[in-house]
Amino acid sequence: MLKRSLRWLVVAVAAAALAAPAFAAPAPQAPQQIVQSIADELATAIQGHQAELREHPDKVITIIDRIVLPHFDMDYAALLVLGRHAREATPAQRVAFSRAFYDALTHRYAEGLVAYTRGAVKVLPAQGPLDQRRTIVRTQVLLASGKNLSVDYAFRKTPSGEWKAYDVIIEGISYITNYRSQVDAEIQKEGIDGLIKHLQTQGAAAINEMKKEGGGH
Repeated sequence: MLKRSLRWLVVAVAAAALAAPAFAAPAPQAPQQIVQSIADELATAIQGHQAELREHPDKVITIIDRIVLPHFDMDYAALLVLGRHAREATPAQRVAFSRAFYDALTHRYAEGLVAYTRGAVKVLPAQGPLDQRRTIVRTQVLLASGKNLSVDYAFRKTPSGEWKAYDVIIEGISYITNYRSQVDAEIQKEGIDGLIKHLQTQGAAAINEMKKEGGGH
């Protein structure tokens, strides 16, 4: 569960008020700072509340939305997953897929995230100077078995100047690339609208299962 949940240890900086030009706007967080911040905030929100979160998984989703979503480039990740099908989709379908894709993933891995503990993620030093457009943040994740898992986060700088994560690479395997092949097969079989409905159903089913296991209703 921990291994699965860490896919979502990815990834906001407040804008300076225009009415206060005498104060400089805060510099955007660097990608490594973002990953460390997410790891620390998740630990604070989860530790000591595991029983409650298992019984009320909707609260886990709220935590993910509050801590992870501001640092995750959901729309860009969805476009990468759609691949060539992104050109075929209408703007409304792309928006719907982006939301369904995010919801399905967060709902699916919510249970595993409850097992997350502080110190499980070690952010490794950057290798070389920071690229101004894209970069990889490398981490080591300590599993319950005592083994370390290599988990890297791909970041891009958005047009607004913020760094946001869009992919997770676990032991060298890109989640986006791996999931794209599954999506391609489903779209050819069911169409984009069929895929969206499938993702929506998948996410809801995962939360219902977690509620049953946690004793919730």
